[in-house]
Amino acid sequence: MVLAQPMLKLLRARHGEPVIDVLAPGWTRPLVERLPEVRRAIDMPVGHGELRIAARWKLARGLRSESYDQAIVLPNTFKSALVPLFAGIPVRTGYIGEARYALLTDARRPAPERLLQLAQRYGELALARGDTLRLPLPPLGLRVDEAARRALLARLDLDRQRPAAALCPGAEYGPAKRWPARHFAELAQGIAARGCAVWLIGSPKDSQLGSEIARAAGGVCRNLCGQTTLGEAIDLLSATAFVVTNDSGLMHIAAALGKPQVALYGSSSPEFTPPLSPNARILTLELPCSPCFKRECPLGHFNCMNQLAPDRVLEEIDFDRI
Repeated sequence: MVLAQPMLKLLRARHGEPVIDVLAPGWTRPLVERLPEVRRAIDMPVGHGELRIAARWKLARGLRSESYDQAIVLPNTFKSALVPLFAGIPVRTGYIGEARYALLTDARRPAPERLLQLAQRYGELALARGDTLRLPLPPLGLRVDEAARRALLARLDLDRQRPAAALCPGAEYGPAKRWPARHFAELAQGIAARGCAVWLIGSPKDSQLGSEIARAAGGVCRNLCGQTTLGEAIDLLSATAFVVTNDSGLMHIAAALGKPQVALYGSSSPEFTPPLSPNARILTLELPCSPCFKRECPLGHFNCMNQLAPDRVLEEIDFDRI
């Protein structure tokens, strides 16, 4: 969703002040509502991988009254193109994929090889057919709820006397994207020794991992994993001085907030989904076996993350600017 924001900005540049609504899974709503370019979020009532034609038809019938001029379909699946078709949206733009050519009125060939990044491929769909995407992409930017942030910091009773570092140890895709807990713990100790508060931020699925890191770090960090909603996590990250994160959704959110960050890559590649921020520093060992794009290390050694030492990450943090 964050990587789609440059496309939204390009749509505004092309059309002036278009009304833009976003149809997406309901759990992304707190993020969509932080995008200044979007009028409203529409919850997709169908889960990932589910067909449920009747539910898609019902949703589409409700959207007909909006009289949308265009739908841009970002996923390359057949299913994702059904609602715009059922809603009677006259221009349906997307890349060819999964035998859906007939469902799109503006079916594009895959983006040229020069556009490796996913955000660039999304951005090209905002242009008229045949136009060339100009780089760099428009910058990211999320709204922050200042009042909600103050209330959140008070509720969590967080230390605001020292600059705070956010460590984001989770990665929804799988273990091969996650820097080891022992490394995060050692990094937390190094950051705390330099006078910073350390907050572990993540989803409820990261709660146990956060507890493991906090114990191994000897109590120098607060485990906030699972204690915030997605919207609150955005506000919490906005209150930090810098972020260290795996290749994850929170990495992209930190980039959209303009936070100085160190992004850690193992099984994935920064060529495709880098943090879109001039304040991001990317660390990857570029081993011969990576990127493998696997959920778990197929070789069993996990060297791409195990050998990325905490001291190396600590060197990338510019404490003089905090």
